[in-house]
Amino acid sequence: MSAVSDRLPAFPWDKLEPYKKTAAAHPDGIVDLSVGTPVDPVPEPIQKALIAAADSPGYPTVWGTPELRDALTRWVERRLGARGVTHHHVLPIVGSKELVAWLPTQLGLGPGDKVAFPRLAYPTYEVGARLARADHVAYDDPTELDPTGLKLLWLNSPSNPTGRVLSKEELTRIVAWAREHDVLVLSDECYIELGWEADPVSVLHPDVNGGSYDGIVSVHSLSKRSNLAGYRAAFLAGDPAVLGPLLQIRKHGGMMTSAPTQAAVVAALGDDEHVRVQRGRYAARRTVLREALLAHGFRIEHSEASLYLWATRDESCWATVAHLADRGILVAPGDFYGPAGENFVRVALTATDERIQAAATRLTS
Repeated sequence: MSAVSDRLPAFPWDKLEPYKKTAAAHPDGIVDLSVGTPVDPVPEPIQKALIAAADSPGYPTVWGTPELRDALTRWVERRLGARGVTHHHVLPIVGSKELVAWLPTQLGLGPGDKVAFPRLAYPTYEVGARLARADHVAYDDPTELDPTGLKLLWLNSPSNPTGRVLSKEELTRIVAWAREHDVLVLSDECYIELGWEADPVSVLHPDVNGGSYDGIVSVHSLSKRSNLAGYRAAFLAGDPAVLGPLLQIRKHGGMMTSAPTQAAVVAALGDDEHVRVQRGRYAARRTVLREALLAHGFRIEHSEASLYLWATRDESCWATVAHLADRGILVAPGDFYGPAGENFVRVALTATDERIQAAATRLTS
């Protein structure tokens, strides 16, 4: 066991514990904006679908029911503008984090292979490379990477943590470069429904990929758009030549989404109204927090999409974490996402209206 754990960095969230205790001691309680975990109710139609499928004594399939695959293909075409999507272009996964962590291993990558991800990025991209014993490299512009040995290129738009959105032109250029060098592109698009000052585009859009899914796969999650983080519901869409072998590997590993969750996903992807309502909640919270942070002397960069504000006071991120913890507010230090974030903090929008207002009051009083 130690041989595996020794490959991994220290779990970063443990470093926040002393600041969490400080924030929790505030007379009006903690406002925890450190983790992007949903707090709003699971929409009723989704709960009803889950309950209706509760009597599921048999094993579910890794590929999902035909109804689920229909729902995935319909959503990808309706929402992302993809064309010609079949069941062979989609694959359910057990939440997106397990996929990010284990994909390099499932692709057969190892020593001498390289996995690339943005310089400011979700830490699990690096974890996945380490678990596979592959090399890893961070980039500012992926087309400036040395393609030698590069087997997997992670994109993340909208970005976690910065909220940056890659334009259609940027995506088109990157996809063309990756194809020229035979590099597989995995585009993490889990926040694509949450564009505020930009309209995120998927790599599955024909304007980006030229009408071909060769060498590209996108990752989507229902955790944020539908408040389903507790359900572990996500999926892949893209190149059947990649998804087909992954399906077989995941069958051997028993990596299957539960039958009730599959039914819930069908309901969630068939209903756009609850997404509109949830977007409205987050938009209102974003406005309140953004104005309060700016009034408190913060500068906000990017943040045109996703569930976070990428904020700085031009000081060490840990000094900012301590400053806010003294006011009962817990945020994530930017260096969790790479050394380039050392002067930033990530502020999540995922708290109740009452807690968001409490944070704003503390920042402006």
